[in-house]
Amino acid sequence: MPGFRKGFANSLGGHDTNQVDDFLDLRIALQPGGQKLVDYLGTSKERRHMPQAIDLYYWPTPNGKKITIFLEEASLPYNLVPVDITTGDQFDEEFLKISPNNKVPAIVDPEGPDGEPISVFESGAILIYLAEKVDRFLPPSPRGRYEALQWLMFQVGSVGPMLGQAHHFRGYAPEQIPYAIDRYTNEAARLYGVMDKRLGEAEHFVGEYSIVDMAIYPWVASPERQGQRMEDLPNLKRWYEGVGERPAVRRAMEVGEELRRPIEDLDEEARDVLFGGKRRTER
Repeated sequence: MPGFRKGFANSLGGHDTNQVDDFLDLRIALQPGGQKLVDYLGTSKERRHMPQAIDLYYWPTPNGKKITIFLEEASLPYNLVPVDITTGDQFDEEFLKISPNNKVPAIVDPEGPDGEPISVFESGAILIYLAEKVDRFLPPSPRGRYEALQWLMFQVGSVGPMLGQAHHFRGYAPEQIPYAIDRYTNEAARLYGVMDKRLGEAEHFVGEYSIVDMAIYPWVASPERQGQRMEDLPNLKRWYEGVGERPAVRRAMEVGEELRRPIEDLDEEARDVLFGGKRRTER
């Protein structure tokens, strides 16, 4: 459809696509059985206030899914820009201008705070930025905001890194290292306990559903790979099942899944790129 609109705009002497949309909508409005003219006027006005699509630099990792959850929950339009972290796309010079730490996700919002494009990297920072952009999913009061931010920092500083290490040494490391497996499995158990205790006190991490829930949910989607059992954590289990029933979360968790390749299918160089932070050798 975008290509059609652009071509049609050119055929009308270079009119912009908003004008084309208005023209097409008006034609429909005037057709027998078409929408009412008052509906057309509302549709045309609303389109001009629709936000421009955000570019999401993405791979289907837990950190990436945090952002798709937010975008789906907020109904923000976005373009998916795959960054294949098994082939070294994250080291591309153009991507590094957006994400200097060569990590996904990252975003480019063409409508930044001052009306100019802005890029944001690090998933926690992206969630805060998006919450402030739409004025949702972050408590409005200073006390509530700091409560949310401390739990968000708990996720980015502990839940993500430690569960990621447990996941890695239990399933992906080329050799079994008992010390590493025990260390990170035990730390995962501690963190799961912290979360279960908190969710015994509140329905969500900060009372109402927020960016904290979006940040944590993808990281506890595979507890067995981290040596944990949801059945032992009734409060966390209740929360996890509830969040997982949200339509936006369901959609978000499926975004880009077709890009994923089983770890068994990766050659040694791809594993080095993925886990060792090495650039793929130029061929």
